[in-house]
Amino acid sequence: MSDQIKHECGIAMIRLRKPLAYYIEKYGSPTYAVNKMYILMEKQRNRGQDGVGVANIKLNQKPGLRYISRYRSVEHDPIKYIFEKIGRKYRKARKEGGDEGYNDENWLKENCAFTGEVWLGHLRYGTHGKNSIENCHPFLRQNNWRSRNLVVAGNFNMTNVDELFDILVKLGQHPKEKVDTVTVMEKIGHFLDEENNEIFRKYKDKYSNKEITGLIESELDLVKVLRRACKDFDGGYVMGGMVGHGDSFVARDPSGIRPAYYYADDEVIVVASEKPAIKTAFDIDYQDIQEIEPGHALVIKKNGEYGQHQFIEPKPKTSCSFERIYFSRGTDPDIYNERKALGKLLVPQVLKSINFDLKNTVFSYIPNTAETAFLGMMHGLEDYLSQKQKEVFIEGKPHVGELEDFLSFRPRVEKIVIKDAKLRTFITDDTHRDEMVAHVYDTTYEVIRKGVDTLVILDDSIVRGTTLEKSILTMLNRLEPKKIVIVSSAPQIRFPDCYGIDMSKISEFVAFRAVVQLLKERGKDYKLDEVRDKCASALVNKEEVNYVNELFDEFTYEEISAKIAEIVKPANSTAEVEVIYQTVENLHVACPNHKGDWYFTGNFPTPGGMRVANQAFVNYMSGKLVRAY
Repeated sequence: MSDQIKHECGIAMIRLRKPLAYYIEKYGSPTYAVNKMYILMEKQRNRGQDGVGVANIKLNQKPGLRYISRYRSVEHDPIKYIFEKIGRKYRKARKEGGDEGYNDENWLKENCAFTGEVWLGHLRYGTHGKNSIENCHPFLRQNNWRSRNLVVAGNFNMTNVDELFDILVKLGQHPKEKVDTVTVMEKIGHFLDEENNEIFRKYKDKYSNKEITGLIESELDLVKVLRRACKDFDGGYVMGGMVGHGDSFVARDPSGIRPAYYYADDEVIVVASEKPAIKTAFDIDYQDIQEIEPGHALVIKKNGEYGQHQFIEPKPKTSCSFERIYFSRGTDPDIYNERKALGKLLVPQVLKSINFDLKNTVFSYIPNTAETAFLGMMHGLEDYLSQKQKEVFIEGKPHVGELEDFLSFRPRVEKIVIKDAKLRTFITDDTHRDEMVAHVYDTTYEVIRKGVDTLVILDDSIVRGTTLEKSILTMLNRLEPKKIVIVSSAPQIRFPDCYGIDMSKISEFVAFRAVVQLLKERGKDYKLDEVRDKCASALVNKEEVNYVNELFDEFTYEEISAKIAEIVKPANSTAEVEVIYQTVENLHVACPNHKGDWYFTGNFPTPGGMRVANQAFVNYMSGKLVRAY
């Protein structure tokens, strides 16, 4: 992606289903779980590099001994930093206990942190909150009763934080912050306390308090807790949690917006935000990795029993299509094939744009996440050429040029755009920053025939357009092609995301800027005031309608794309510039099981999403440069 945007985060959970002694004997070391956790998190590094956290719970620890361990970090390489710290704990234990103690489950759990059976990890991108260690998950809610301790980490964003905050206040709490991470944990924690209290009242006249503690831990109903806690949540979420005595859960939002997958056998239960991480860490078949269903929670009891349970009524599944286009690792076979399909489906538009002149066209892509879609586009062009050859030989249609050239022709593919990862734009004044930004990317020279060739560059999405304008197109124009065609394998991004992706201000989107310019040029700028009033009214009356769509409905898809091309074309460009976007219809063809397309269509799956769209436009019209949720 030429315009950098960030994903909120990723999670990883491991539950050992056998005593630690089993893994020491079978694998020759007590580090089985910590090694697997490290791989799970490294293989999801793409989901967050600003902060990392890992928490661990020991089962059946004796009173007076620590049973919860947690490290969080915002260091330069936080994954490495945390696991090096954990590694030092193990090395110290081996030095103090010798091989005998190091390989003894009881000694190790009494003397070394991070030797428990339940693990929860989190990777974070600081999209809105400050990048401090206090903002890093997992969060810990402590209590002197094990079954009231709660550790929570999640990949989520709530659109109704104010409402959730008010609910906590009405419950009698005094939250220290008004942020979704705090409100989510405290709301779950409140109903965890309620569940503890209900079970205690059930047995208080029959057993001693010590006996009741054991009964609470065995009877605690996490599905009931989640059902009561999550009923007011509006957002996309996958939340992982561990209770101090050993129960754990991973809960997914009712629309399935954020991804979550799990694998279980007789040794381990593992959950991650992406399937390739589980595949790599445990070397298992992809078909053995299951998806946590929308509105369901994978609940793992202290005794190792597990299952998926519905905790909220599922809605139509609208899992995030941006995961498929860009965020998730392309090593997932389904995502790999979907990205290839996205590229292939663009071929008719590309051929029309170059007037079917493949001989004088060079194809390339903006590294690196667009590479798979580019392969798909090339396969589509090869299919087109094969069809033309078939028409000549089977149907007897004439062709232009020598037969040998016709049979041997292949699309011209070159490595044109190269990102200089070492170059940083340290200069702060705007004039010189633009000059430096123009050199973040570099190019391969002398492969374009000046004034003759058309250059087709595939990007996986175009968000703001600033990198195209300030860097890429400026650089490509120096090659002096006849025409530059920028192709996006994603549709036009028109609306802010509010479920965990760093796209919160509508004014930043080049598609929105294009619509505003078109309205003004065609004397329809009065529509801006009309739509603002409708949006403001909808916010007051809590209408679940996205009125901003009325602005986009004024123009065709092609008109908006043409205006975007004008916006991103550098002032000194001599080459013609065209911008082609994937259609929403083709997005659904390529990704039929992931229909979350609100960034492109404004069809938000929750009421809060509609409210965010309206608020974002009101903010724009008021000149407020703040996020809409």
